[in-house]
This record gives sequence, structure tokens and C-alpha cells, in this order.
Amino acid sequence: MAKEKTLQDLFHDTLKDIYYAERKILKALPKMKRAAQSEELKAAFEKHREETEGQIERLQQVFELLGKRPQGKTCDAIEGIIAEGEEIMDEFKGTVAIDAGLISAAQAVEHYEIARYGTLKRWAETLGMKDAAKLLDETLQQEGKTDEDLTTLADKVANPAAMEKAA
Repeated sequence: MAKEKTLQDLFHDTLKDIYYAERKILKALPKMKRAAQSEELKAAFEKHREETEGQIERLQQVFELLGKRPQGKTCDAIEGIIAEGEEIMDEFKGTVAIDAGLISAAQAVEHYEIARYGTLKRWAETLGMKDAAKLLDETLQQEGKTDEDLTTLADKVANPAAMEKAA
């Protein structure tokens, strides 16, 4: 008979999922930076790349708190979200809409991360894992701020530029 799975098991499984996702995101961000036209968006992608490195380190600390080695598990959701971003890069390369498209792809990533980190934080609290909850909340707050910053950049730079006709 199969072992009964618990919230602890689900927490660990989801932690592996987001660990894989963060590492994939880390690889995708330099491509997105190269595809961006505005210097502001290039800088935003570079900042997020640096933040993602810290987020991976925090996830490694959570694994350590669990007494588990950091290990990823293929995350089909992030694979699909990144594939959509690559499609935007291919289809809108060199157009006035590329930055708006890149921001939309980046926000899809952010929203996925916000959902995952919010859930993991709540489960850590439920499981009495205060240190893990604190680490996860730090990343959750960072992801929320990145999403807000991307919205601001879209409103001020990318969306207005996307409406202009190419010269």
C-alpha cells in the first residue's frame, strides 16, 4: 500500500518545483535582456537576474531547514510560460511592441512565482516552519515589487512606445 502523503510532502514537492522554475528563469533573463529595446527594461531584467540568484539561495536554505538537498523537479508550467516568452521574442523582434510583449511575458512569470511563494509561505506557517516562512515571504515580497515595477515600466515606456508606428 502506498504511503499516505502529507502537507510536508506537498511542501517539499512544490519547493522542488519552484527551485527548478527559478533556475530556468535565471537562464531566460539574459535572453530577455538582449531582446529588450529600452534601457529601462534591460536594467529591470538585469536587476531581476540578480534578485533571482538570491531567491535561489533562499530556496537552498529552505531545503537545508528541511534536511533535504536542493533538487529541482521539472515544472511544466514555467516551461510553458518561458516558451510563450520566447515566442514573443521571435514574433515581435525589432518591432515597437517588443518591450510591451517582454513585460507581459515577465509578468506571467512573476504571477506564477507569486502564486507558488504565497502557497509555500502559508504551508510553512501551517507546518510551524517559521524560518522557512520568513525566507519564502522575503522572496514573495520581492516578486510582488518586481511585478509592480514592471507594470509601471509598461505604463510609462513600453505600452506608449508599442502604439507608435515604426519610422
